[in-house]
Amino acid sequence: MMEIDISVQEEEEEELDFCVVAMAYYLLNKERLPYGPRRAPMMTGLQWVEEKEKQPQIFYSMFRMRKFVFYSLHDILVEKYGLMSTCNMTSKEALAQFLWTMGSRQTTDNVADRFEHSRSTINKKFKEVLLCVYRMAGDYIQPKDRSFTQVHDSLTKTRFWPHFKHAIGAIDGTHIECVVPASEQPKYRNRKGSTTQNVMAICDFDMRFTFVVAGWPRSVHDTRVLNDAQVEYSYFPHPPDGKYYLVDSEYPNRVGYLAPYKEQRYHVPDFQQVPPRGRYETFNHLHSSLRNVIERSFGVLKMKWRILLGITRYKPATQTKIITACACLHNFIRESKLSDQHFDMVESGSYAHEESLSHHHAPIDDGTMGSIRDAIATSVFP
Repeated sequence: MMEIDISVQEEEEEELDFCVVAMAYYLLNKERLPYGPRRAPMMTGLQWVEEKEKQPQIFYSMFRMRKFVFYSLHDILVEKYGLMSTCNMTSKEALAQFLWTMGSRQTTDNVADRFEHSRSTINKKFKEVLLCVYRMAGDYIQPKDRSFTQVHDSLTKTRFWPHFKHAIGAIDGTHIECVVPASEQPKYRNRKGSTTQNVMAICDFDMRFTFVVAGWPRSVHDTRVLNDAQVEYSYFPHPPDGKYYLVDSEYPNRVGYLAPYKEQRYHVPDFQQVPPRGRYETFNHLHSSLRNVIERSFGVLKMKWRILLGITRYKPATQTKIITACACLHNFIRESKLSDQHFDMVESGSYAHEESLSHHHAPIDDGTMGSIRDAIATSVFP
C-alpha cells in the first residue's frame, strides 16, 4: 500500500514539474509566438449597403426610401447640415445605419454586428446623424407658403368646393410610447399600463407635416397643447384671417380652427353603411373626409419609421428628437414627388380615428366659427 502511494506521489510531482517547465517556456517565448489571424468580415457595412443598391425593393425595405431619395438626402445632409465622413465610417454608411435603425427598430447590437463596428461607434454615429436630421427639420417642417394664398387641388373637388376653400390643413394628436422617470409615470401612463406621450402635429393636404411638438404627458388635454404651442413657438403656423385648420371635437371651435358638430356621426367609417342624413351629418362627413389627411399622415409615419413603436431605450430628450426627425424624413420623401409604397398604401384609403387622448373638459365654441360652420352646412346640404 505504501509503495502505491509513493508511486502516485512521484507521478504527481512529475506532472507539476512539466507544467512549471511549460509555463516557463511560454513566458520566455511569448513575444515570438504568432497571433491567431484576425477575423475579417465577409462583407463590410458599406459593402452591404452597396450590395442592397442592386436590389431596389430590398433597398427600400431596409432604408425606407428609394435609392434616388437616399442619395438626395445624403447630399443635402452633407452640404447643409454637417454630416461628415470620419476614419471610422463614411457619411453614406452612417446614414444607412441610421435609417436602418429608424425603419426597422434594430438594436445597437444588431447594427454593430451588421456594420462591423463597435457599439460605441454605432451609438456615436446614430446621434451624429440624428442631430443633422434634427437641424434639417427646422427647414422642412413648415408650410410651403406661410401666407396660405394657394388653394389646394383637393379642395377644388366638386364635393368640397367652394364650401371648404378656406381650409389650410388639419390638426390632431397621437400617442407615442416613451420612457420617463418613475416620479413622472402616472401622468404618462395609459389604460394599458404603458407610458405614452402626446404628440401634436399639423399637416397640409399634401400629407406634409407643417408643425410638430412632442413630449407632453398623455394626460394633458389637446387644447392645452395647442394653446401652449401657439404661445411658446414663434414659428407656429398661425392661420391668417379668414383661413382655418380642420380639428376634431377635442379642440375648441374658435377663430382659425373649425370643429365638427358634436353628438352627430362624424368619422368616415361611420358612413360606410348608412349615408349621411341631414345637413349636420353631411357637414361632418365632408369635414372628416378632409381632416382624415392628418390620420393618414400619422399612419404613414408609424408604418415607415418603426422605431416610433419602441423608442423607450433612448433618453427623453433623444426620444423627442427622434420623433421630430421622423417627421422631417417623412416630409423629405413626400417632397421628392416619387412614388412611395407607404404613402401609396394609405393615400387612397381611410383610417379610423385614433382614440382621444383625454376628456378633461368640453372645448369651447366662440360663436364666430359656429356661424361659419352653419353656413357651410347649409351650403353643402341640398
